[in-house]
Amino acid sequence: MTEALEVKAYGEGWREVVDRLVSEKIASRIAAKDATVWGPEAESESAIRLSWVDLHDSSRPLLAEIEALQADLRSEGLDRIVLAGMGGSSLAPEVITRTAGVELVVLDSTNPSVIARALAGDLSKTVIVVSSKSGGTVETDSQRRVFVKAFTDAGIDAASRVIVVTDPGSPFQKLAEDEGYRKTFLADPHVGGRYSALTAFGLVPSALAGADVAELLDQAASAAPALQADDAENPALILGAVLAGSPGRDKVIIAAGGSSIVGFPDWAEQLIAESTGKNGTGILPVAVRSLKAPELHSGAGDLIHGLLAADTSSATVASGTPTVVTSGPLGAQFLLWETATAVAGYLLGINPFDQPDVESAKKAARGLLDAQPEPEAAAFTDGAIEVRGTEGLLDGVDTAQGAIEALLSQLAEDGYLAVMAYLDSQRDEKLVAIRPALSNRTGRPVTFGWGPRFLHSTGQYHKGGHPQGVFLQITTSESSDVEIPDRPFSFGTLISAQAAGDAGVLADRGRPVLRLHLTDPAAGVEQLIDLLDAHDKSEDSGA
Repeated sequence: MTEALEVKAYGEGWREVVDRLVSEKIASRIAAKDATVWGPEAESESAIRLSWVDLHDSSRPLLAEIEALQADLRSEGLDRIVLAGMGGSSLAPEVITRTAGVELVVLDSTNPSVIARALAGDLSKTVIVVSSKSGGTVETDSQRRVFVKAFTDAGIDAASRVIVVTDPGSPFQKLAEDEGYRKTFLADPHVGGRYSALTAFGLVPSALAGADVAELLDQAASAAPALQADDAENPALILGAVLAGSPGRDKVIIAAGGSSIVGFPDWAEQLIAESTGKNGTGILPVAVRSLKAPELHSGAGDLIHGLLAADTSSATVASGTPTVVTSGPLGAQFLLWETATAVAGYLLGINPFDQPDVESAKKAARGLLDAQPEPEAAAFTDGAIEVRGTEGLLDGVDTAQGAIEALLSQLAEDGYLAVMAYLDSQRDEKLVAIRPALSNRTGRPVTFGWGPRFLHSTGQYHKGGHPQGVFLQITTSESSDVEIPDRPFSFGTLISAQAAGDAGVLADRGRPVLRLHLTDPAAGVEQLIDLLDAHDKSEDSGA
């Protein structure tokens, strides 16, 4: 075993679980694509979702095909790559390209401000990669439509600028053929979206942007023997055991530490939350940017290195929640975490390859798009913030500060707070700072997700996982909207329906939801940050 694969783990209980996994040959059975690992109810789904285990070999024929297309694009001066994709279709390429230091415009939002900024780039140099297993994802389809119109309006042959990644035989493949799009890459249909980092979904946009994806496959291939071995030092077994092998443990903090990998916790967040958050159980991943003490509320009882090899001197160790610090070769990390998550699913007794609760928010949003009802009236307005809440939450409350206090009062000792921001992730990036501030204030794990992106990630856990969450939803009104060609709704209408639909589903399941609508995004973001700062200063002064 190479130095990069050395494993050290700290904490109680994990070793006995690993020994059981070894004796039951779980690692080698997963490597052999044994669909019976997760039980008879999961077998039919598992049987068509296990090809990720050897993508480091099966994806290699793609490399020459991608390289040839990239050469053609560069010869035509087309070097601005836009990716339209959601969930696994965008998160893996984002990590790959950011780590490689190459530019990829990732379009995984329906916020009109985000869409307008992507359209404002130099279209004469732009190619859009549209990634969708079926082509029916409303966000991705809308993004494709608006770019096709923009190319056409600019006098550019739109079909020559559209590259498709989809599953063979999908409606999207037929559409691409009918429209004469430049190139269609067919991904392995036996790989689910969140396990697709090393399929065409991860490799095509990343390589076209300039990342060395062959190196990723080499890294995964080098790690595979250790990750597939029925060995007590297998880091995937250890990581899986630490994630899910202790009764009552249901959260994990994921930090990049001093890693050269950029943005990895966001990718791992989707993998874990969507794979395990169902049937009232699961593991809530909390993606953090650093290991400062305020980030680690609820503790860090176990600190693991498995292809991790990070400096842990800045970590604080308390009790309860494991903290995993990631570093090492990115391709190896993809395979490590995919395998560990499959192991965790086995330990939890769930199917790690389905996502039964993702569709609920989609259905609610579609219903609102069809009906387009008048917005629910605000309970009250405080400055640039309109305040709404689930039944009873705002009784006796008439300020935004009071509303936040009312929501936090619903937070149980074993619970978590989810911040869901349907804003512009670039323009409003400073809002991310409220996550550690709220964690410090509550002493509980706090997640932060940009909407609607998180609906394809932690959105599954919010509805299907442990019913412990309280939810802070932040929306806004943009000064200008973007129409969607041949659709009876705009991007502004779409994102509003997605937010309202998700809040409605959470409320129907008895989850407390506080909805803060910013009538002006700049002023509203500043007001929110000031509210939290004012509370912290008041606490510090003993007021």
